[in-house]
Amino acid sequence: MNKLIYPILALLLLIPGLTRAEEFNRGIVLNTFIPKGQWVVGNSISYSEYSNNNYQFLVIEGIDGIGYNFKISPMFCYIVKDNLGVGGRFAYERSLTKLNSASIKLGDDLNFDVNNVYSLSHTYSGMAIMRNYISIGNSSRFGLFNELQLNLGGGQSKLVNGTGDALTGTYERSFNLKIGIAPGLMAFLNDYTAIEVNVGVLGFNYSHVTQTTDQVYTGKRSQNMANFKVNIFSLGLGIAFYL
Repeated sequence: MNKLIYPILALLLLIPGLTRAEEFNRGIVLNTFIPKGQWVVGNSISYSEYSNNNYQFLVIEGIDGIGYNFKISPMFCYIVKDNLGVGGRFAYERSLTKLNSASIKLGDDLNFDVNNVYSLSHTYSGMAIMRNYISIGNSSRFGLFNELQLNLGGGQSKLVNGTGDALTGTYERSFNLKIGIAPGLMAFLNDYTAIEVNVGVLGFNYSHVTQTTDQVYTGKRSQNMANFKVNIFSLGLGIAFYL
């Protein structure tokens, strides 16, 4: 029994020394991908316009109308530390939909006609951002970034339906608060220009809408939403200049 106990005690005394001698190392090497002191500026502009003349889509027939959507979003960021930047982003969006006529046919005895619908809205927002950059291996051209976002915004919209004595209208004011994380991938085309692709993964959104119809009836709506999933259809593509 003594011959068995002594080797076990000796092994227990050696284990702490072996643990201290071999430090845990994941093998991650952080290279300087974006050096301190650089400015990052960028902008994204999108515009779309459509016109329908007797167009049919699923159960909606005879669509006749026009519309457009315009959005501009400038961004700036200052690298306060290697691979770490802080800055802001601003956005303005305006959209118009003018539907002259449309018919919704759900069956032989169930049809709806929509005529003279006019909708105009514009939204604006300001966002504080903080970015962390990570190079892919030892590459100085390809890298990853993670953007923490705090967004405050609002907007107005109006919806008008009908003509003459049957005219009715609704006016809305909205407020939005968003907190999110948007990781992405970037690639430098040259020393100063990079293309970025990002997708929102985590986030919390609060919105409040105040509504007035025909300057008589009022209503309110509040919504809280948490998002913890990847939406591949919400990819954002932009260009940034590193100065």
